[in-house]
Amino acid sequence: MRRAVCPGSFDPVTNGHLDIIGRASRLFDEVIVGVLINQSKSGLFTVEERLDMLREVTAKYGNVRVEAFHGLLVDFCRAQHAAVVVKGLRAVSDFDYELQMAQMNIGLSGVETLFMPTNPLYSFLSSSLVKDVVKWGGDASAYLPDFVAERLAARLRHG
Repeated sequence: MRRAVCPGSFDPVTNGHLDIIGRASRLFDEVIVGVLINQSKSGLFTVEERLDMLREVTAKYGNVRVEAFHGLLVDFCRAQHAAVVVKGLRAVSDFDYELQMAQMNIGLSGVETLFMPTNPLYSFLSSSLVKDVVKWGGDASAYLPDFVAERLAARLRHG
């Protein structure tokens, strides 16, 4: 079985993330969306909330599942029996960092990294940017699944 991991913090999940996950789901038998638990950073949404949102927006894909992990990505990949990591690249600046990570991952464990160019519609998009736009009263709903946009607006309005 060809299995891949799409890792990230997904705080919150954007349409750019979903583009990469959906495209990966057509290339692999199974895609595991790995939500990184980072104890040193507190996200806007809890890990449980991010898992719930991701499960809802990926439910249309029969071969995608969502799991949380902490520690090294390659250890998560080994535990999931996944030999490939799929990462979206928005710009050359992403490539510099991601190439270093990919080279470390293959050196540590033999896990390959597949880079997917982001759909040009989402080439500028990040969870941080979306949060900033909504925080300051802007409308970022075109870049988020509808219910995620609603939850984000509510969270930033009410804390």
